[in-house]
Amino acid sequence: MKAFVFPGQGSQYVGMGQDLYREFLTARRTFEESSDVLWLDMAKLCFEGDSEDLRLTENTQPAILTVSVAAWRVLDEETGIKADFLAGHSLGEYSALVASGGLDFKDAVLVVRKRGEYMQAAVPDGVGAMAAILGLSKEKVEEACRKASQDGLIVSPANFNAPGQVVISGNKEAVVEACALAKSNGAKRAVLLEVSAPFHCALMNSVARRLEEALSPIRVAELQTSVVSNYEAKPNKDSSRVKTLLIDQVANPVRWDESVNMLYESGVREYVEVGPGNVLSGLIKRTVSNASVLNFEKIEQLKSLKEKWKTI
Repeated sequence: MKAFVFPGQGSQYVGMGQDLYREFLTARRTFEESSDVLWLDMAKLCFEGDSEDLRLTENTQPAILTVSVAAWRVLDEETGIKADFLAGHSLGEYSALVASGGLDFKDAVLVVRKRGEYMQAAVPDGVGAMAAILGLSKEKVEEACRKASQDGLIVSPANFNAPGQVVISGNKEAVVEACALAKSNGAKRAVLLEVSAPFHCALMNSVARRLEEALSPIRVAELQTSVVSNYEAKPNKDSSRVKTLLIDQVANPVRWDESVNMLYESGVREYVEVGPGNVLSGLIKRTVSNASVLNFEKIEQLKSLKEKWKTI
């Protein structure tokens, strides 16, 4: 069985998607759709933009979504390979929902642009932070967060990415304290991340409320393929639950390691990361040892995919 997985924020880089844009009309049309909806030159932002502009959450989210959907459309058009499951890390869940047929691409672009704006505005600059804790169990990371959450400050796990890799999020002072506690409890590393906001924690509660309003007029169509939700780490094919799951995702942790394990237990042995970068590929390999993981965002990767599935 196969799963297509879609990356989230942090996978962006200047030049992403340019290879497919030059070669495939489908990719160019995807960028044009995004540009028309947002009234900005998406190709210029992705290919020529300043890395700082691309790192702004309100730009990053629609840019990654655009590149991911362009790659998925080219993959579908050129190979006809179908996935048994779809999944995405945080923002990537929107790409997965587009690929499932549940969300119209133009609607998704508008919503993730607003999602990025809301996230950026939710917490004043310098108040929040995120950090990666490496080499420590989930339970010990959670314990460090509980101890560091004092005097009205909060910190909690934001991303359960893979065994021994948990990202935490919250007020900066609490995050720093949790890092110190994690190190004293045996963490190999505790590294503050360069992010524009503290995602997937209670500081994002106001974003969840605003996102609910933004999603309200959006139509969710029948899902053709099950999408694994970040909030539940379970496959969902019920279109009536999509909006609630996206809203719940914002202020709660991304359960990526559980999602990968669930897919593996469901029989998935082949994973394709569709979109920029290879972050998810690394996390999958760390989570399930004998899985096959490929990437698709560049033309040369298309040949590998075609050759591989000739033999399966």
